[in-house]
Amino acid sequence: MAGAIVGIVVLVFLLIMFARTVRIVPQARAGIVERLGRYNRTLTPGLAILVPFMDRLKPLIDLREQVVSFPPQPVITEDNLVVQIDTVLYFTVTDPKSATYEIANPLQGIEQITVTTLRNVVGGMSLEVALTSRDHVNAQLRGVLDEATGKWGIRVNRVEIKSIDPPGTIQEAMEKQMRAERDKRAAILTAEGFKQSQILTAEGEKQSAVLKAEGAKTATILRAEGEASAINTVFTAIHEGKPDRELLRYQYLQMLPCSLRATPTRCS
Repeated sequence: MAGAIVGIVVLVFLLIMFARTVRIVPQARAGIVERLGRYNRTLTPGLAILVPFMDRLKPLIDLREQVVSFPPQPVITEDNLVVQIDTVLYFTVTDPKSATYEIANPLQGIEQITVTTLRNVVGGMSLEVALTSRDHVNAQLRGVLDEATGKWGIRVNRVEIKSIDPPGTIQEAMEKQMRAERDKRAAILTAEGFKQSQILTAEGEKQSAVLKAEGAKTATILRAEGEASAINTVFTAIHEGKPDRELLRYQYLQMLPCSLRATPTRCS
């Protein structure tokens, strides 16, 4: 009985020793090993052997890109307006040792640097400029954070401003201004359309009058040319026929108005 108990104790001890000796580090993770309280080495993904009771494996560090969203921060703009700025941060741990020993709380440090930089950058802008300069603010934030977090073994990949929320009264004023601008543009477009319509109508009437005048001119010319041609034809026919005096006198009388003839009753 005593031998069985001793065997069980030894087996449990061996299992504990094995569990403390053999460790498996998953992919995209890193482990910091301390030996007797001092940094010893950094474990990469795979199987690792530790010295029991001498080596201690700290919590594994995630090497994948991580996303952190910070709560909205109040920032005062250059025109003394308090806006709430909501940011999101993308970062990657590049040096597990530095991320473990250079700073106690990396996320808190990044958040505080982000807030300070936001206040410095946005504090020098008016509200209108801040609302339209997100890319500029993002670039400045990323530069400052990347420089500050480099010694912590962290690389800031991207910083994005999700929202910039001005006070409610300012939002209402901005909405009213936008509506006024839209109404103004609509009125201008309506006036421009009416003006263009009047111009096109006048141009159409002008062209119509010109075309009518051209048509009347052409008709008059053609009519005159027709009459001239008819007279010329008659004149030519008369001369070719060689009429005598009596025939000419008769034709002359036929061409006179009835009131001038000697016998008007013969007029048809």
